[in-house]
Amino acid sequence: MSMRSTVNEFFAYGEEVAGYEVPVLNEREARAAAAILFVGAFLGLMNGVMLGTPVFSQYFVTFFAIDFTMRVVQPRYAPSLMLGRFFVQNQKPEYVGAVQKRFAWSLGFILAWPMFYYLVIDLQPNPLKVLVCLICMALLFFEAAFSICLGCKIFEWVKKNDPKYCPGGVCEIQIKEPIQRFSPAQKIILVLTILVMGYGIFAYFTKLPDKTIFVKKMKTLMMSQEELDAMKAERDAIKKAKEQAEVDAFFKDDDEDE
Repeated sequence: MSMRSTVNEFFAYGEEVAGYEVPVLNEREARAAAAILFVGAFLGLMNGVMLGTPVFSQYFVTFFAIDFTMRVVQPRYAPSLMLGRFFVQNQKPEYVGAVQKRFAWSLGFILAWPMFYYLVIDLQPNPLKVLVCLICMALLFFEAAFSICLGCKIFEWVKKNDPKYCPGGVCEIQIKEPIQRFSPAQKIILVLTILVMGYGIFAYFTKLPDKTIFVKKMKTLMMSQEELDAMKAERDAIKKAKEQAEVDAFFKDDDEDE
């Protein structure tokens, strides 16, 4: 085998599978990999919020950036996809078009490296950095939980010709089967469920400001550097005033004893 053919084989994106017109990837291992990455991102967020340390997130974001770079270049060697393959290797593959998955992973690649810079190289928490992390977590969760590839959806909108073999067969499906439809009663229950969940989230963040560590930490993460400095100055002033009050009380007791 010549060097040229070896290079071409390495950069050949997707797998050729009999019966499919275009190169494909296994959606099952992609979903498993998304779940693995979501768990890592969630643990990093919880470590940052509960323990006040970014170390776990810094290691995770470094892995995330390298992993998505490999996905864009050659997903065959992406670490998370190989982990996903390990867990689903005994399941029947679900093939999806490689081109739309590459486009979706390119969006992850675009988000990954700025996150790496702002969380690993220049660590200064601000609302934009937190928002980017939450967007990545949302994309991973939708793919892992619902097999909804939002990047693939964007690819469908910008592509003139309809892509082939989308996750869940959404490119090919024309008419929903009865089991996929909602009855009037189911629609009412669904709407009520969404409303109750939305109110619960709203109440958690607005009605329990002094009772939840998570809300306190998130508010701190969303502050600007000027606000953080002002809060630190206020805390230092309160601490000094408390110490001074203790000193005054001590000398007052001594005076009374005399």
